[in-house]
Amino acid sequence: MHRVRGRIEKIFGTWKRPYGLRLMRWRGLPKAAAQVRLTAIGYNLKRTMNILAAS
Repeated sequence: MHRVRGRIEKIFGTWKRPYGLRLMRWRGLPKAAAQVRLTAIGYNLKRTMNILAAS
Protein backbone atom coordinates (compact mmCIF):
# COMPACT_ATOMS: atom_id res chain seq x y z
CA MET A 1 0.00 0.00 0.00
CA HIS A 2 2.84 2.39 0.80
CA ARG A 3 4.47 1.88 -2.61
CA VAL A 4 1.24 2.67 -4.46
CA ARG A 5 0.52 5.69 -2.29
CA GLY A 6 4.05 6.99 -2.80
CA ARG A 7 3.71 6.86 -6.59
CA ILE A 8 0.34 8.59 -6.56
CA GLU A 9 1.38 11.29 -4.09
CA LYS A 10 4.41 12.04 -6.27
CA ILE A 11 2.14 12.66 -9.27
CA PHE A 12 -0.17 14.95 -7.28
CA GLY A 13 2.86 16.85 -5.97
CA THR A 14 4.08 17.32 -9.54
CA TRP A 15 0.67 18.57 -10.60
CA LYS A 16 0.63 21.06 -7.74
CA ARG A 17 4.09 22.56 -8.11
CA PRO A 18 5.17 22.83 -11.77
CA TYR A 19 1.68 22.64 -13.28
CA GLY A 20 0.11 25.18 -10.92
CA LEU A 21 -2.74 23.02 -9.67
CA ARG A 22 -2.44 24.51 -6.20
CA LEU A 23 -5.18 27.00 -7.11
CA MET A 24 -8.15 26.53 -9.41
CA ARG A 25 -8.43 29.06 -12.23
CA TRP A 26 -12.17 28.69 -12.75
CA ARG A 27 -15.12 28.49 -10.39
CA GLY A 28 -17.49 25.59 -10.26
CA LEU A 29 -17.01 21.86 -10.12
CA PRO A 30 -17.28 21.16 -13.89
CA LYS A 31 -14.68 23.81 -14.73
CA ALA A 32 -12.36 22.68 -11.93
CA ALA A 33 -12.68 19.10 -13.19
CA ALA A 34 -11.76 20.32 -16.67
CA GLN A 35 -8.64 21.98 -15.27
CA VAL A 36 -7.61 18.76 -13.52
CA ARG A 37 -8.15 16.78 -16.74
CA LEU A 38 -6.11 19.26 -18.79
CA THR A 39 -3.32 19.08 -16.22
CA ALA A 40 -3.37 15.27 -16.40
CA ILE A 41 -3.22 15.39 -20.21
CA GLY A 42 -0.23 17.75 -20.10
CA TYR A 43 1.54 15.59 -17.52
CA ASN A 44 0.95 12.43 -19.54
CA LEU A 45 2.13 14.05 -22.78
CA LYS A 46 5.35 15.24 -21.18
CA ARG A 47 5.88 11.85 -19.54
CA THR A 48 5.29 10.07 -22.86
CA MET A 49 7.82 12.29 -24.62
CA ASN A 50 10.41 11.56 -21.91
CA ILE A 51 9.80 7.81 -22.16
CA LEU A 52 10.06 7.85 -25.96
CA ALA A 53 13.24 9.94 -25.84
CA ALA A 54 14.85 7.49 -23.42
CA SER A 55 14.23 4.48 -25.64
